[in-house]
Amino acid sequence: MNDTRTMDVKLAVRCMPLFMAALVLMAGMPLRAQSDSTFEPSVTVGAGLQTNYQHNAPTGSSSTDDFSLDHIRLYLSGDVTKNISVMFNTDYEGSGNSLQVLDAVGQFHFNSHANVWVGRFLPPSDRDNFTGPFYANAWAMFTDGIQDGYPFVYQGRDNGVAYWGDFKAGTAKIKASVGAFDGASATGDASIIWAERLQVDFWDPEDGYYLNSTYYGDKNLLAIGLANQVQSGKTATTADFLMEKKVHGGGAFTIESEYSRYNNLGGYNANYIRSEGGYGQVSFLVPQKVGVGRFEFLGKYADAEFTDGIGSGLTKNPSYRQQTVETDLSYIIKQFDARIMAFGKATSFNAVQKDYWEAGVGVQLQISKQIKFH
Repeated sequence: MNDTRTMDVKLAVRCMPLFMAALVLMAGMPLRAQSDSTFEPSVTVGAGLQTNYQHNAPTGSSSTDDFSLDHIRLYLSGDVTKNISVMFNTDYEGSGNSLQVLDAVGQFHFNSHANVWVGRFLPPSDRDNFTGPFYANAWAMFTDGIQDGYPFVYQGRDNGVAYWGDFKAGTAKIKASVGAFDGASATGDASIIWAERLQVDFWDPEDGYYLNSTYYGDKNLLAIGLANQVQSGKTATTADFLMEKKVHGGGAFTIESEYSRYNNLGGYNANYIRSEGGYGQVSFLVPQKVGVGRFEFLGKYADAEFTDGIGSGLTKNPSYRQQTVETDLSYIIKQFDARIMAFGKATSFNAVQKDYWEAGVGVQLQISKQIKFH
């Protein structure tokens, strides 16, 4: 039998150098903001809305038509000192008809190499978790059995602490993050969840902690990311890839893919101990404007397999395979601040669950304003 306490100690030792490096960098950078006459604190406020109409047609059952209020988010962030800031975001989720704390983070930022966040936020994980529904390229996020199956408290978030930094290695740009997060609230196991991510950008850099799954032609990207979370010997591991190339006139060609393996940690179906799979996604943002925006075409294929069902004998859940095909036609008015997305998705299973297809139209709007105090 594995000693989970020994496993946690080994993981702590492995992560300690990064935490120590961050502390050393902080020790050499005193918080001078309060005595710096050039420091001008600011507050940024914002809001985001996602809503859609959807037709759902399951095999062997009656179809449904729904108008859904998917998300309403309120954003608030501001400076405490030159090197310390606070971020607080809320999210109303239509499916649960509830308002929740999305992010509540104390942020210590000294330079691009030394950043520490504490509170509730996205742990080191896959790109899709870092983009979320508002900065994803496709509409039907988190329905393919692959994307962001990591354990969480709410909307991919967990309570904890993380170090992250951006570095250069020759012509490549490296993003590294590592953190410790609360296990009891995310999985019911009181052991710490250790999370880590390493990403390499070979072309343009992606600054900061969070990511997008497209930049709508603002960057040329070639990025590979590896992420892993461990709790009591249980693991969740992903590898993601993003390539985006600008097209003359303001368009973009984008390829995104991911492989995931959830081994008794996270996953999409709690009745199965293991699941793994991958997806590939291609999109093209047309350079020419039509009216106030540009059209984007997107296609996606995903394949996930669920094995080692809970139970034994006749009561054991049988393994099954899920395949997902999605096509989107989007009208991009102001990138992530104003877009309309028509989507269609077919999901099929070889056992356990019923096939279904759905189609609809979604609308996303966001606003933000920075207020400076002189």
